[in-house]
Amino acid sequence: MKPKIIILIVLVCLVIIGLMFWGYEKGGSTSASVQGVFSTNKESVLSAPVTFYDFGAISMKNGDVTKDFTITNSTSTDIAIRGIETSCMCTDALLVLSDGSTKGPFGMSGMGRTTTNEIIKAGESGIVRVVYDPNAHGPAGVGSINRFVMVTDAQGGMLKFEIKAVVTP
Repeated sequence: MKPKIIILIVLVCLVIIGLMFWGYEKGGSTSASVQGVFSTNKESVLSAPVTFYDFGAISMKNGDVTKDFTITNSTSTDIAIRGIETSCMCTDALLVLSDGSTKGPFGMSGMGRTTTNEIIKAGESGIVRVVYDPNAHGPAGVGSINRFVMVTDAQGGMLKFEIKAVVTP
């Protein structure tokens, strides 16, 4: 009976080691990831003068914080936006078009709406409005945060925005 137990233990160990290697190959990171369905290394033809904003210290008791990022189509052709995705469920993004209409909210891949087919006309601008909810993670959510919003155009190019803050109670 001992050989059967030893074989069973060896098999269980091999399965565990195999799963560890499989997870390692998949990228196994637990940090806020920007590897969603719209991820690409190709740069978008859309441009933005500012892609990073630091809110500094923000209090949970004061609620949501918002930052508007301007995006511009400096080309001579209309550009379709295929998707807008956030790196965490605590962050939403809205697209404000030049006619004043607002589309969204857009969220984290797999957790909400991320696809769109909105057009930024040649020579025009729009706004990506990023809304961060410091209460989304509850009391455990205090401390430094970095969140990302990715805007992907129809050609597969990506424009990435980052917000940073230190969340206090």
